[in-house]
Amino acid sequence: MNTKKPLTLRRQVIRLATPVVAQSILNTLVLLVDRAMLGYHASESLASMQINGPILWALLSVLGAFSIGSMALVGRAVGSNDPKLASAAARSSLFLAVTIGIVAAIALHFGLPLLLAIFPAAGDNVQAAAAAYIGVIIPIIPLMLLGAIAAALLQAAGNTRTPFFVALFANGVNIVLNYALIFGNWGAPALGVRGAAMGTAIAIALKAAILLAVLIRPHGAITLRGWGGEWQALVRIFWVSAPAFGEKLIQHLGFFGFITMIGALGEVAMAANQALISIEAICFESADGIGIAAAVIVAQQLGAGRPNSAARGARAAAIMGLILLGSCGALFVLIPQQLLQAFTPDARIISVALPCLAVAAVAQPFMAMATILGESLRGAGDTRTALGVSLLGWFAVRLIATYVLAFPLHLGLLGVWLGSTLDWVVRTLVLTWILSQGKWQKVKV
Repeated sequence: MNTKKPLTLRRQVIRLATPVVAQSILNTLVLLVDRAMLGYHASESLASMQINGPILWALLSVLGAFSIGSMALVGRAVGSNDPKLASAAARSSLFLAVTIGIVAAIALHFGLPLLLAIFPAAGDNVQAAAAAYIGVIIPIIPLMLLGAIAAALLQAAGNTRTPFFVALFANGVNIVLNYALIFGNWGAPALGVRGAAMGTAIAIALKAAILLAVLIRPHGAITLRGWGGEWQALVRIFWVSAPAFGEKLIQHLGFFGFITMIGALGEVAMAANQALISIEAICFESADGIGIAAAVIVAQQLGAGRPNSAARGARAAAIMGLILLGSCGALFVLIPQQLLQAFTPDARIISVALPCLAVAAVAQPFMAMATILGESLRGAGDTRTALGVSLLGWFAVRLIATYVLAFPLHLGLLGVWLGSTLDWVVRTLVLTWILSQGKWQKVKV
C-alpha cells in the first residue's frame, strides 16, 4: 500500500502541473510574442523590451505577492474541506488585487520617467519606445493583477485547466492583434511598439474578464457569491504574504540592479540578453508552473493533515522539473543558433548571446530545483524561510558575482549569466537542506 502513494502523488503532480506549465508558458508568450515580432521591427524596439519586460514583471510579481498567502490558505481550506473559508479568501484577494492595481497604475504613471532614467545607456530611441509601450499598459494594470490572482485562486482549488484554456485564447488574440498593429497588416495602422502594447493590453483585459466570470459561478470549490469571513481571511492572507511581499520586493530591487549592469554594457548586450531571456523564459515558466502545482499539493496535503505526503509531492515535482529543464538545457547546446535566430536576425547580437546560452544550459537543472522547492515552501506557508533564501541568493551571490565577472574580469554579458547560474546552484543546495529538515511542515497558516 505504501509503495502506491508516491506513484499517486506523481500522477497528481503531472495532472496539476501539465496545464499550469502550459498556462505559464502562454502567459510568458504574451510578452514573448511582443519581443519576437518587435525583433523584426527594429533593434531599438527589441532593446526596449529589456526595459518594458522587467518593469511589468516586477510590478506583477511584487504586487501579486499576496497571492502566495491566498494560495496557501485556499489550498489548505480545500484540503480540509472548508469551502466557506476558501471562498472568503478568494473574495478578499480579488478586492485587494483591484485596489492595489489602481494605486500601482497611478504610481507608475507619475514614476515612469524616474524608472526610465535607470537606463541612461539605452539611448533616447530605446527609452522612447519603452515609454510608448508602458504608457499603453498602465491603464489595464488593475485587470492584469486581477487576472493573475483569479488564475492563482483557481489553481489553488485544483482547477488548473480553466486558466490554461483562458490563457490560450488570450494568446491567440495577442498574436493576431500584434501581427496587424505592429506592421500594419490587414489594413491596420503600423504602430510598432505601441501596436504591440495595444495587442497585449486587450489580451490581458479579456483574460481577466473571463476568469472573473468563472469565479462568479455558484458551483465549484470556490465562488465569489455569498458573504462572510472576508476580514478574517484577509488577516491570515496578510500574515503569510507579508514575508512573500518582502521577498519579491528584495528580488526585484536586486533584479533592477542586475539589469542596470546589463544596461551599462550597451544596446547590443541589452538586445542579446533580451533574446536569451526570451528563450529561457519558456524553461523558467515551466519550472514555475511545476512549482505552483507543488505548492497546491503541499498546501492541500498539509490541510488534510498529511505532512509526509506533502514532502513526497514536493520531491516528485522537483524531479519532474529536473528532467524537463535538463532537456531544455540539452536543446540550448544542440541548436543554439536556431533558437537565437527566432528572436533576432542580427549577427552581432547572436555572436554575443551564443556563449551565454551555453552557460544557461548548465543553469537549467539548478533553476528547476530552486524554483520548485521554493514554491513548495511558500505553499506550506513558510514564506519567512523563502525570504531568507532570496536575500542570500540575490545580494550575497548574484549581484556580487555578476559585477565581479562582468566588469573587473571583463567578461561582459557572459559574466552576467555566470553570476546568475552561481545563484541558482547556491539556492538549490540551501533549499534541499531546508526541506530535508521538515520544519516547514509545521508552519501554521
